[in-house]
Amino acid sequence: MTGPRATHESPGGADGVDPETVARAAWSRLVEPGDDVAGALIAALGAVDALDWARSATPDSFRSALDVLLERTGPLAEVGRRRLAAAVARWAPRWEGLDPGRELRALARLGGVLVHPGTPTWPTALDDLGPAAPPCLWVRGGADLDLALRRSVALVGARAATGYGEHVAADLAAGLAERGFAIVSGGAFGIDAAAHRGALAVGGRTIVVLAGGVDRPYPAGNAALLARVVESGGSVVSEVPPGCVPSKSRFLQRNRLIAAGGQATVVVEAAWRSGALNTAGHAAALLRPVGAVPGPVTSMSSAGCHRLLRDGAAVCVTDAAEVAELAGVAGTDLAPERFGVSAEVDGLDESARKVLDALPVVRPASPESIARAAGLSVAAVLAALGPLELEGLAEREGPCWRRLRRSRPVA
Repeated sequence: MTGPRATHESPGGADGVDPETVARAAWSRLVEPGDDVAGALIAALGAVDALDWARSATPDSFRSALDVLLERTGPLAEVGRRRLAAAVARWAPRWEGLDPGRELRALARLGGVLVHPGTPTWPTALDDLGPAAPPCLWVRGGADLDLALRRSVALVGARAATGYGEHVAADLAAGLAERGFAIVSGGAFGIDAAAHRGALAVGGRTIVVLAGGVDRPYPAGNAALLARVVESGGSVVSEVPPGCVPSKSRFLQRNRLIAAGGQATVVVEAAWRSGALNTAGHAAALLRPVGAVPGPVTSMSSAGCHRLLRDGAAVCVTDAAEVAELAGVAGTDLAPERFGVSAEVDGLDESARKVLDALPVVRPASPESIARAAGLSVAAVLAALGPLELEGLAEREGPCWRRLRRSRPVA
């Protein structure tokens, strides 16, 4: 078994690339997404030294390598001996042929860059994932992810979306982009694609998070859409190197990045069992707000959204203003207050409402007659009639009163 072809002594052909970048590129090939053992090791030693330690910790030499590790770091509280040994064993098959320099050159040919916690454009929102955060991100298009994700919303939903769902997703994305939010989604058919297109339609920024390498648009049918995202200044992002294929486990792990990347996650349309609900679960675990768009109660395509709403796991959102309030700055991105047509009894106390109900429309009645009909004292009736007259709801004719019908304006 050979060691990695890229270490801080020999950058594996990545001339001019700093050792930290090379090491993090190597880690992204060596481990599967969401490997929190690797994350804890990198946090304890740094990416370069952690890579050197992992290379030395072959299954045959694990015990001595562990002693060296514990001397340097003390007990790794979040990583037990057995978990560390299991991690070393699962990483072992990938050492052979490991060449981060080659993959960095492939990324450069695509016009992409590698961002990691040591670069100024690293999205610090992903740090909330703790040890499960990716060691780096392979990026095509706009590389300043930190700036983009400071004001962002993740819009997710079903691949097999209805026309209703796609329409709502595009409208939400366009409205949010016009308010300065970046739209984060997964580039899939259905809701994801509609959200990306909605943002592009108004010149907004959108970020596509892939489960495979950035050189492998997936699904292939959305290759043109992903190219438009890059051309528009948006970003196509992955935590795995070029050449990596998407898999079911990588899709599920990818969802945690989408959830962490958005200041809020909105499920636009999702069936009872949907990957979008997995993303919502990640967002809730990160204490990010979760919204859901209601759909027809007869639509199975919205059953997952209704499930989130019924369980209290999501807030009901119906337009971009409500999503902006969910994801934006408290007290600043407030949705406008909505008013319906006001009723003529609005603002009246209980006695005045009873008097208004008792007033005849055609033939005026005396206060005593009105009092009997309303179940109030004559004094209470007289006290209410004056304000009703000022409101244009009652009219006096001699000693008697009758009701005037008037539609009050919309507030």
